[in-house]
Amino acid sequence: MAVLRELRQLHPRADIRFWSDTKFVTQARAIMGNFDSRIVVSKIIAGKLRRYNNLSITRQLMRPFTIVLPNLRDLLLVGIGTIQSIMKLLVWRPDVIFTKGGYVCLPVGFAARVLGIPIVVHDSDAHPGLTNRILARFASAIATGAPLEYYPYPADRSRYVGIPIAPEFKPFTPAQQTNAKGQFGFDPGRPLVVVTGGGLGAERINNAIASSLDTLLSFTSIALLSGVAQYDELRALTPQDDARFQLIPFVSKDMAILLGAADLIVTRAGATTLLELAALKKPIILIPNGYLTGGHQLKNAAVYADKHAALIVDDVRIEHEPELLSNAILRLLSNPQEAQAMAEALATFARPNAARDVAEMILSVAK
Repeated sequence: MAVLRELRQLHPRADIRFWSDTKFVTQARAIMGNFDSRIVVSKIIAGKLRRYNNLSITRQLMRPFTIVLPNLRDLLLVGIGTIQSIMKLLVWRPDVIFTKGGYVCLPVGFAARVLGIPIVVHDSDAHPGLTNRILARFASAIATGAPLEYYPYPADRSRYVGIPIAPEFKPFTPAQQTNAKGQFGFDPGRPLVVVTGGGLGAERINNAIASSLDTLLSFTSIALLSGVAQYDELRALTPQDDARFQLIPFVSKDMAILLGAADLIVTRAGATTLLELAALKKPIILIPNGYLTGGHQLKNAAVYADKHAALIVDDVRIEHEPELLSNAILRLLSNPQEAQAMAEALATFARPNAARDVAEMILSVAK
């Protein structure tokens, strides 16, 4: 959305459309609708290759019903999605396609290749994903979220720009933070911890917070962004009439305000989220998902931990030891000097011009 905002400023009459996989289309329509109701959001059939960082190839092959057969099915879905994308692109012939590396980008990229439509790729993670590695072979331009030495991309078509984020992600003054807490109904006099597992939520993080609520609410307020899938389950387990706690399924607008209200943020280690928090200059606790392909969240988190810009909590251990997370939260809230030093270190990663740089790359390729 940050890139689209810049495109609108640089080329107000551009015809922009957003294509999403089926799983995320409801959230995508909400986000795009709040940004610009003229942007049409369409569904694309897509499949992903399941490759688990914690399992050897042999062990993955020994799981036919959970890994092998779903992978074969999803290869078929990629083929169907490619045909679907070709048909859509024949009807609406864009000048350029911008992809971010999700698995839905693969059939769209293949279709663009067949029809000779140029592609601009942006890779946020320090560990390039499979989709981006494939699309980069025929992309007209490649933007990266980390320095180029982390990537196998050709230097003549690649540029380190950072990660595009919306302009509202910027440091809050104490008065702005107080107002933001009040806007969401929290007591401005209490510290606020915002916990988010991403747009679809994170079950292990949700459960760790829910099981430790009595302890946590004795010293802080909590905003738990659960994701839609587990919301009803958590609603039955958590208080609904306590001003210190809010259970939120999904935030389609004002996310920067909610995060700006926080004194501490607990999150996964997605690359875009990390740069948004760097721009906000917030202390953070990272719980990277080690099961994702290539362990890219583990690698993202390691970059920040090496610079003392984040506190890391093990995703697997909190399933059986949820107190590890509550203890980490208490540690940072009880040590404001450590939290501030962490926030200062995190802020050094911010690159505020990334969205404009990517938008200019897209328009230059379109010409």
